Amino acid sequence: MPRYALKIEYHGAPFSGWQRQKSHPSVQQAVETALRKLQSDAPDITAAGRTDAGVHALAQVAHCDMLKDWDPFRLSEALNFHLKPQPIAIVDVSRVTNDFHARFSATERHYMFRLVSRRAPVTHDRGLVWQVPHPLNLGAIQRGAAHLLGNHDFTTFRSTDCQAKSPVKTLDQLDISAIPYAQGTEYRFHIRARSFLHNQVRSFVGTLERVGAGGWAPDDVKSALLAQDRAACGPVCPPQGLYLAGVEYPENPFKN
Repeated sequence: MPRYALKIEYHGAPFSGWQRQKSHPSVQQAVETALRKLQSDAPDITAAGRTDAGVHALAQVAHCDMLKDWDPFRLSEALNFHLKPQPIAIVDVSRVTNDFHARFSATERHYMFRLVSRRAPVTHDRGLVWQVPHPLNLGAIQRGAAHLLGNHDFTTFRSTDCQAKSPVKTLDQLDISAIPYAQGTEYRFHIRARSFLHNQVRSFVGTLERVGAGGWAPDDVKSALLAQDRAACGPVCPPQGLYLAGVEYPENPFKN
C-alpha cells in the first residue's frame, strides 16, 4: 500500500492530546476519522510523538497507508475538507517509501514554548501562551538553562507517569530569547533533542520561570538535576504555551 507522510498543524485546546482515547476527543482520532471518509478501512496512523492535552503543534508528522495511489496535494485537500471546522490542518503531504516511520525514523524533535510576562491579560494569544504577571530576568534564565544541556539523568524533570525505559537523555538545545510584547515581554524557549521524557519540557520551563522570577538561583537548577528526584523539580508549567515545532529525519520527507 502507498505510504504518505503528513505534516499536521493543530490548536491543542479542544483535544485531550494527540493519542486516541475512548471518551475524550484527540487529534489522532480526528485525522483518522477524516481518512476513513476517504477509505473506510484506512489503518491507524502513527505520529512522531504524542502531545499532551492543550499542547499545540506547528509541524507534527504522522504517516498513513492508503489503498489508493493519491496525488499528495489532492490528499491534503480532501483531508482538510473533512477536518473542518476543527482547528487541525494538513499543511503538507508527501509520498514516502514503506520503510519510513514517523516515530522511529525521526532523529530529532524540536519544541517551542511561549511565556509572556505582562500585567494585563492577553487577548489575541489567550490559550496560546503561558502568562505570568511579574518581570523575569532573561540572563538568570539562560544561566540556569545552561546546566541542562548535554547528556544527563533527567529523573528530576520526568513525570512520575513517564513510561520511557530510561531517564537518560541528551538535550542538544535550550535557547531562550526575549521578544517585545505589547506592554510586556515574550520569552521564547527553543528546545531540541532526539527524544523527550513525559513532561520534561514543561518541567524545564516551570523551573526556569522560578529562576527568572528570583525564587531560584541559576545554580539551583544544577542541584535539582543532580538530585535525580522528582521532588526537587520546580513547578510544572501549564500546557498552553507549548508547541511541537518540528521533527527531523535523515532525509526530509517533504523536500518536494
